[in-house]
Amino acid sequence: MNQQVLADTNVKTESNSEESNTTHFGYKTIEKDDKISMVAGVFHSVAKQYDVMNDLMSFGIHRLWKRFTIDASGVRPGNKVLDLAGGTGDLTAKFSKLVGREGQVVLADINSSMLNVGRDKLRDKGLVQNIEYVQANAEYLPFEENTFDIVTIAFGLRNVTDKDKALRSIYSVLKPGGRLLVLEFSKPEHELLNKAYDFYSFNILPKMGELVAKDGDSYQYLAESIRMHPDQETLKAMMENAGFEQTTFKNLTGGVVALHKGYKF
Repeated sequence: MNQQVLADTNVKTESNSEESNTTHFGYKTIEKDDKISMVAGVFHSVAKQYDVMNDLMSFGIHRLWKRFTIDASGVRPGNKVLDLAGGTGDLTAKFSKLVGREGQVVLADINSSMLNVGRDKLRDKGLVQNIEYVQANAEYLPFEENTFDIVTIAFGLRNVTDKDKALRSIYSVLKPGGRLLVLEFSKPEHELLNKAYDFYSFNILPKMGELVAKDGDSYQYLAESIRMHPDQETLKAMMENAGFEQTTFKNLTGGVVALHKGYKF
């Protein structure tokens, strides 16, 4: 089965995920109960080289994607922000400065290694006053309802076992009037770009992971997980099914990445 067929199959069956005890880990079909530990193994392995690999893999463009997300968030001084699957804290660092002393940013990640790297990096930058660190599963967020003005999840939703459940959990912890921003790899708009992206992802990226992070298998999984993630319109519909309104998306870099935005009213 080729990569596109696999991706299309995933899009059609994503909404039925709750009816099955299986899910995907890249292109492999696994038991749902096994995915958390398998994804954890990937990110425990790559945590220390994660920032370096991000710069190499995206040629530094990930910084522009994240800057666009910050600008689109409408964040204001005094806001309370949840940076979910926040990893090494790139968004948290910028949000911390923008919300000021009266605001708060919670950096949450399910993976302890990523969370530790993020905490150390942010503390080295002197960012300590308004940041809290929480190890949390996106499907079962440990916060009260109506807590946050903004929730972001950047390059993390595709690794969640039950995305629909995670979106409902996020909806619950947002305040009325609050907004969710999902920054994630998506489906390129043009076929030539799609083919070039496939070649890079499956021929160059794992070799780069082997050379730099000493873990080609994890980057093979990451490439596969991108292809198995719902496309732009499917994710938009999933957000609406979770209760979000005025849901939109913006393609970045020709659709290689998309930023989805939705509101809770």
